[in-house]
Amino acid sequence: QVELVESGGGLVQPGGSLRLSCAASGSILSIGVMGWYRQSPGKQRELVARITSGGLTNYLDSVKGRFTISRDNAKNTVYLQMNSLKPEDTAVYYCNAKGLIITRNLFDSWGQGTQVTVSS
Repeated sequence: QVELVESGGGLVQPGGSLRLSCAASGSILSIGVMGWYRQSPGKQRELVARITSGGLTNYLDSVKGRFTISRDNAKNTVYLQMNSLKPEDTAVYYCNAKGLIITRNLFDSWGQGTQVTVSS
């Protein structure tokens, strides 16, 4: 079983920065992709950014140039550096990881969610 633990959310003013972290643990053989999703009340959950095992990245158009996703493979950890934050970035942010456990079964795991609030 693969568990994801998130940290780093909080309250910031517009223009401020936050760094989210997500650490994966369990019987992991490989992680194909890790990503960050977010959801606001009344809105559908959307992909914010993702990074593959080969280092390829994708970003939501509205966060390009402001957010950077990165990883530390030795720690099975993914980060999301968020700069120039806007009120519309306010949401619960969820970490996701997909890959293989030691038995070569697929896993698709989610973190518990961390609140990011951008407000004056």
